[in-house]
Order: sequence, then structure tokens, then C-alpha cells
Amino acid sequence: MIRAKDKDDAMRRVKTEIIESELFKCLEEIHGKSYQNFMKSKLVPVVGNMYESDLGMDFDLATMIAKEVDVIVNSAADTSFDERFDVAIEANTRGPCRLMCFAKKCEKLKLFLHFSTAYVNRDREGIAQELLIGENPSSSSSFPQLDIDAEMEMALKHSSQSVELGLERARLFGWKNVYTFTKAMGEMVINSMRGDTPVIILRPSTVESTYAQPFPGWIQGNRVLDPFIISYGKGYLPGCHGDPKGHFNVVPADMVVNATIAAMAKHGMEGKSGINVYHATAGVQNPLSIGDFFKFSREYFLCTPFVDSKGQRVSVEEMKYFSDMDEFSKYIWGEIALKCGTVGATSNFDKKAEMKCKRTVKQLMRLTKLYEPYMFNTGWFHNGNIQKLMDEMSEEEKEDFGIDFGSINWRNYITQVHIPGMKKHVLKGRLIIG
Repeated sequence: MIRAKDKDDAMRRVKTEIIESELFKCLEEIHGKSYQNFMKSKLVPVVGNMYESDLGMDFDLATMIAKEVDVIVNSAADTSFDERFDVAIEANTRGPCRLMCFAKKCEKLKLFLHFSTAYVNRDREGIAQELLIGENPSSSSSFPQLDIDAEMEMALKHSSQSVELGLERARLFGWKNVYTFTKAMGEMVINSMRGDTPVIILRPSTVESTYAQPFPGWIQGNRVLDPFIISYGKGYLPGCHGDPKGHFNVVPADMVVNATIAAMAKHGMEGKSGINVYHATAGVQNPLSIGDFFKFSREYFLCTPFVDSKGQRVSVEEMKYFSDMDEFSKYIWGEIALKCGTVGATSNFDKKAEMKCKRTVKQLMRLTKLYEPYMFNTGWFHNGNIQKLMDEMSEEEKEDFGIDFGSINWRNYITQVHIPGMKKHVLKGRLIIG
């Protein structure tokens, strides 16, 4: 299902965003001239909208789909951490509700798979188990009782002030931002509505570039870690408001896909009613510390640096860590001002340089405040259910659908896979900075 004006527009999106994507070049090499026809035989775009009743689908088409569909996969979401409360609720809470309403009409449905996020867990310390929200008493006992209907009504009533309201409501109930709050409510709605429908809740952590399949390093757009990497490599992030012993719970995109396929195969074949939760994350098994993340990034930039407009290699210093926001802010202002040439013995007053300095600091501070809750995270996500999936796979299946998160070599992934992939697919090879 694709948001589009009409069938032609939907097919155009399928063609430009999927069929012509570099991600599927390997399939094009296999099928050659018949590639386009092969893909169109597998992909049937349906014009729809999660924001509308009956998903905005044509009645006759919706009726036909309800008679034929075996599996529903919901990956639609608004992932912005500072989205308007009403917009986030429409996408992440009401959207899954509407989709589950449709699922209840599907005569042959064997499975409903919903992509959530591991960060619906409110615990910042210790190990977050693969449990439904509310099943862990220690995680929910210290927060007020949540009334989802009341939250949806409040969001719609106060839409003009809903950015601040969303953050306020999220933190009141123990979540870090409006994204995780509304995704958590989406899970709760699905669980309350599912009845006998077999459901999988798949919770990835921070999804980044592919580890191996179909090739290493593919990524689409700036992900969570990339603004940090780019700013650090350009010399504009000399300090970090965070704990070097904290965790960046990263997972490569292809491993998330493999975990999804494995879980669908297992529970789709069983067809048993019930709900199963999977943490698609390296978690406690193979954590990546914030300190190692910046250390490995620096190793890469020492060997393969950005260059400035004068052709000079950009120097990347060892990361400095701050636990106090005010100290971090003062340090950043001073270091960026030096880099922009607005202070120091060789400085000259330059309006453009001053504006660039202010703009850079403003962007860094916004980024820092947005991700602050994750920069001091010492908790892990348990992934025992993923481990059980892997144990049930044959050796051939393990090779084809790799979900061994413990096998990830983080130094190799950051320096040889992710940053080179980000430069190629996001920066498009632009290595010179102004």
C-alpha cells in the first residue's frame, strides 16, 4: 500500500523508489532485460492511506484483498523525535489501529507483523526483556496510568501546541520522546484489538546500513548516527554530551530484514493465535559503546579524511565527553568559533563567518538535545527470541538469512562498511567541505 494520487502515481513511486533503487541491482544483473517485468510481477502497488478509515482504499479492491491476503506487514511510521503530537499519534497509534481493523476482515490471514522499536522499553538501565508493554511491573509501576483514548483526544484538541505537548506527555508516562511514546501506544492498541489474530511485534533498535546483503554499506538517507559521524568528520563536533560507556544500540538493516523473514516463516507456518515479541538488536549479546563508536569513526577519518575548500585535510581530534549540558555548550561555542575564525589571535570580523558559526552551533545543540536521552543509556535489549529463531534454522538458512548479531565486528563495520557506504549513498562522494 502506497500513498499516492492515483494508480499511475503509485506505480511511479514503486518504479523510482524500489525497482530503480541501487539496492536491487543484484537482481537486475540476474534477470537482465526481463528485470522490470519480473519486479512488476512481484509488486502490485495499492493506493491507500493509513490516515483514513478503511485505509483509503477503493472498496472493491479492499474487498478483494480481504479475501486473498495471507500476511500483513506494517512498517508505516513517523520516526521524528520532535514531531507534532497529533501527527505522531495519527501515524504511530491510530494508523496501526485502522490496519488491525482491516486485518480482522481478512478471511485467510495467517499473520499480522508490526514494526515497532526497541525503544518502547522505558528502562534506561539493566536488561529490557522481550515482553509486551505493561508485562514488566518494575518498568511501569512508577508512572501514571495511561489512557490511550484520552491521549488521542488531547492531541487532536491541542494540535497548535502539540510539539511541546507531545514531549511533555511522553515524559510524564516514562518515554523519552513523542516517537517512542506513540509507537508504544500503537503496540498497546494492536494487543488490545488482536483477538485470535496471530501477531508479531518486531522491535529493531537503531537501524543503520547493511552489513552484508545484498552488499555491504547500503543506506537510504541520513540515519540516527550519521549526523554525528558527518559533523565529527568535518571537525564540527569536537565534544559529546554523553557517557562513553553508554550504548549505541545499532543493528544493520539486512539483519533486521532477515529476522523479519525468519519470524514470518516460523509463525506464518504455525498459524497459532497469540502475540510474539522480537528484539532485532545486538543488545546484551554484542553492545557498541559510544566511546568505541567515536574511536572507530576517528580511526576512519585519520586514514580517509574530509578536505576543506582549500584542499587541506580536516583534522579530527579525540572526542571529549561532557556530562553537564552547560559545560558542553560553552566548549562547543568556543571550539566552533575558533574553527570559523571568529575568535583568536588571527581572527578577523567576518559577518559570514559569524553567521556560519551560529548556524553550526545551533544545529549541533538541537541534535544534542534531541538525542540526549540516548547518550547516557547503559541499558541493553535482550534478544533471546531471536537466538531461538537462529537455533531452529538449518546451517544453509543461517548462511542465507544471517541474524547472528554476536558476529558483528563493530570496528570493521564502522570503518570498512558503514562510513564508506554513507559517503557513497548519502553524501554521493562529496568529500570537500566549505
